[in-house]
Amino acid sequence: MTLVLASQSAGRRAMLEAAGVPHEAMAAGADEETAKDSLRAEGIAPRDLADALAELKALRLSQRIPGALVLGCDQVLALDDGTMLDKPKDRAAAAAQLGLLSGRTHSLFSAAVIAENGRAVWRFVDRAKLTMRPLGPMFIEAYLDAEYAHAAGCVGCYRIEGRGVQLFSRIEGSQFTIIGMPLLPLLDYLRTRGIIAT
Repeated sequence: MTLVLASQSAGRRAMLEAAGVPHEAMAAGADEETAKDSLRAEGIAPRDLADALAELKALRLSQRIPGALVLGCDQVLALDDGTMLDKPKDRAAAAAQLGLLSGRTHSLFSAAVIAENGRAVWRFVDRAKLTMRPLGPMFIEAYLDAEYAHAAGCVGCYRIEGRGVQLFSRIEGSQFTIIGMPLLPLLDYLRTRGIIAT
């Protein structure tokens, strides 16, 4: 049996590789932005949005690869008031977003769904709470000079496994969840399916 990651995310691939999980990675081919806009218009909660987008990716690819276990993942960042943020479109948007997160606590919901033969067979959503220390404009610009090329594709514009850790005064939750996948529950499920040794 094959595990297929429905993502080209370098962070997720690196997590699976470091954990010794054999897998292939393929683009999901899902219209994520349209789905996200539609679900938000319906007033979906951040946790449920992450779950729905992960399921969309897993199901879309699973329909094209019979017999494979297809892993879809997604993350949603929500401020303490419930406002959801997207990946910044450019450096100016990244600076504005970091300014908005500065001195506040936000939640990062990380969802994973496995589909097999076009139906979801396993799912897990985890939450991490992160408190960003107050950041001045000069620090934000220096941080982006050093990190923007690496963090541009990350929701929140930070990589906790790199220099992004300097942005925070408190973190509650799994580092794996913050990087992009609830890895430990996923490993438990993969053991039950014989993808990795028990």
